[in-house]
Amino acid sequence: MSDRETRRRRPTRRLRALLERGRRLVRRRFGRRYRSNGNIRLGGAVVCLLAIVAIAGPALSPYDPTAQALERRLAGPSLAHPLGTDALGRDVATRLVYGARISLALAVGATLVRLVVGTAIGLLAATGSRLVDAALMRLVDVQLAFPGLVLALVIAGTLGPSMRNVVIALSAVGWATYARVVRSSVLAVKDRPFVESARLCGTPRRRIVTRHLLPNVASPVLVLATLNLGTVVLAAAGLSFLGLGAQPPTAEWGTMIADGRNYLRSAPWLITAPGIAIAVTVIGFNVLGDGLRDVLDPDHVNDADRRRT
Repeated sequence: MSDRETRRRRPTRRLRALLERGRRLVRRRFGRRYRSNGNIRLGGAVVCLLAIVAIAGPALSPYDPTAQALERRLAGPSLAHPLGTDALGRDVATRLVYGARISLALAVGATLVRLVVGTAIGLLAATGSRLVDAALMRLVDVQLAFPGLVLALVIAGTLGPSMRNVVIALSAVGWATYARVVRSSVLAVKDRPFVESARLCGTPRRRIVTRHLLPNVASPVLVLATLNLGTVVLAAAGLSFLGLGAQPPTAEWGTMIADGRNYLRSAPWLITAPGIAIAVTVIGFNVLGDGLRDVLDPDHVNDADRRRT
C-alpha cells in the first residue's frame, strides 16, 4: 500500500474509532436510562414510524401523487382511498406519504445546516480571542433581534419560491441559538483540569477541540437539534402554505393545506389529514427531545425532582 493511500485511510479510521468510542460511551452511561425513559420510547416510536412511512410508504402506494383523475374528485374516504381524494382526484393518503418524505427532508437539511454553522461559530467564539468572541456574539445578537419567522419570510420571498430556498431561509434564522449554546458549554468546560492538563502537555489546539471540548457540548446540541426538528417542520409547512416553499403539484403538507382551504366545508379531510400529520410530527420530536434532555442533562432531572418534592 502506498503512502498516499495510507494517508487517505487515516481520517476514515480515526472517524470510525471516534464513533465507536462514542457509541460505547453512550451505551455504558445512558443505555439503561434510554430504555427506561418513557418520552424517548414514545417519541422515538413516532419518529421511527414517520421515517418508515417516508421511506417505504411511496413504494406501497398504488397511486401516483401527481396524476389527476377528475372523475373521482373530492371523493370521501373509502377502501380504495382511505383519506379521500382532492379537487383534482389525487389520492390524499398517497400525497400525505410523499409529503412526509419532503417535509422530513426539509427539516433535517435545515437543522443540519443550523447545527454545523452554529457549532462552528460557537466554538470559534469560545476558543478565540476576546475580539473574535465579541464580534461573533454581536453578530449573534443582531440575528436574534429579528423575529425568526418574519426574517425567514423575507429571505424566502427575496430568493423566490422553492424548497432549496426554504432550507436556506430556515437555516439563516436558526443558527444563532446553536452558537450561544455551544459557546456557553465550551466556556463551562475549557478551564477544567482535564483540558488544562492536555494544554500543558502540548496537545494541539485542534485535538483539544475534537477530543475534549466537542464531546462535552454534544449533549445540549443534540437535544436542541431534536427539539428544533419539529419547529422546522412547522415553519416549512407555513412557508409552503404561503406559496414560498414547495410548488404544485409537489406533494407537501403545507401545500396540501393551502390547496384544500377552499373546500373546508365540503371536503374537510383535505386539511385534516396533513394538519394531523404536522401535529403528530411536531409532538413526536418534542417528546423525543424532552426525553433526551432528561437522560443527557442530570441537572435538569434533579431540578425537576426538587420541584416535585
